[in-house]
Amino acid sequence: MSAGVFGVEVADELRGIVREPAALFFSIVMPVAFFALFVSLFGKFGDGGLSAGTTMIATFGAFGVISVVLMNPGLGVASDRERGWLRSKQVSAVPIGVTLAAKVVASLPYAAGVIIAMTVTAALTGALNAPLPALLRVLVVLVVGALPFALLSLAVGFQVGAGAGAALLNAVLIPTSVVSGLWMPLDIMPAFFRDVAVFLPNFHLSELARAQLAGGPVLTHVLVLLGFAIVAAVLAAVSYRHARS
Repeated sequence: MSAGVFGVEVADELRGIVREPAALFFSIVMPVAFFALFVSLFGKFGDGGLSAGTTMIATFGAFGVISVVLMNPGLGVASDRERGWLRSKQVSAVPIGVTLAAKVVASLPYAAGVIIAMTVTAALTGALNAPLPALLRVLVVLVVGALPFALLSLAVGFQVGAGAGAALLNAVLIPTSVVSGLWMPLDIMPAFFRDVAVFLPNFHLSELARAQLAGGPVLTHVLVLLGFAIVAAVLAAVSYRHARS
């Protein structure tokens, strides 16, 4: 399959995300709006090191990229499947793997755009005090580290409709993000949240991003995300095998 065909698939998926109001709002508009609110209120606080607004780029940024890759591939699959997409792909000249890869790849520019929008917002509010190389590392880590969530999104999209998928994915996204400390620091939350957070990939993605700003160990976070990627890939494969066409 030529790169040109893959490029056409990606371009079509990029346009499809914009045409999907629910995915556009919940995965792109809402995270940036939440970030703008919190950074305007608390962004300039700090303890002499990184400002709270800079740290939020890692934590809220993790929430933002997870929102994008968790919503868009899965809801796109669910919508296409409801229109007979699985049946048509069986006779299509484009392998289904190419189409699925295009759905995932198409979400990445939007994920990067969310991080860039948050960074610009922090800068405009005077709450940004990290060097550009560190911010670029955060961008790369968050976008690449969010890919396992795209696999989980596909697994859901193969089994439920678009409406139910949006509700189910939000039911996963919001509680796990809160418990992982992506909205509020775990230091000011109940101890139970901290005990649960270490088992959630959301937490490890945000901590890996924070390490690009403030330093710290990364191996555990990388291993957890790799393990999650394997589990999500298996779930996606099994879900596709038993998909409701």
